[in-house]
Amino acid sequence: MTTSRADRSARIAAILDDRFPRPAIPLEHDDPFQLLVAVVLSAQTTDARVNLVTPALFARARDAPTMARLPVATILGFIRTCGLAPTKARNVHALSADLVRDHGGQVPADFAALEALPGVGHKTASVVMAQAFGVPAFPVDTHIHRLAARWGLSSGKDVVTTERDLKRSFPEARWNPLHLQIIYFGRRYCPARGHVIAACPICAWAMSRTRAAAERAAGSSR
Repeated sequence: MTTSRADRSARIAAILDDRFPRPAIPLEHDDPFQLLVAVVLSAQTTDARVNLVTPALFARARDAPTMARLPVATILGFIRTCGLAPTKARNVHALSADLVRDHGGQVPADFAALEALPGVGHKTASVVMAQAFGVPAFPVDTHIHRLAARWGLSSGKDVVTTERDLKRSFPEARWNPLHLQIIYFGRRYCPARGHVIAACPICAWAMSRTRAAAERAAGSSR
């Protein structure tokens, strides 16, 4: 195992660059508004599921003014197969109305303004700022939170701590691609369950013996 966080971070970044050199944005969209809606819909739902429902939704309402005019029940009809669909339908309608009222129907490139919208937390705002506007951010979802702890880059105490630690571990210019690379890496090599540590290109050397033993014990108890 490497002896410093800087060495570990550099080695991890090199591995991610090798396996995912040009990570694509996983949620299909044409503009910041559609990305914002897609990210809101993605909570507790797979990106693949969101990509199945958004084409029909955006064909009916591609921008905030049009979405704000749709009844919540109509929005719900398009997204019913997404988890927490009733709440998400209300939030999509409400945030669209707020964008029309407060921002001329446009998505603001501002963390505070985004986080003031219904259904938009810090992670969602970070995704939009990074992917729609190219502003350096490090969105931390459950996958990134888990992998940062596995790789010894953060304590795993909470997502706020993980975001802070990841930002300290990597240059700002790398944040936006790295958060996508980590997500793709987790899906392919580093799942929450059924994870074979010795076969993982990063965990095999970056995970501490203590954490590895704890994960093996947790896996055997399931």
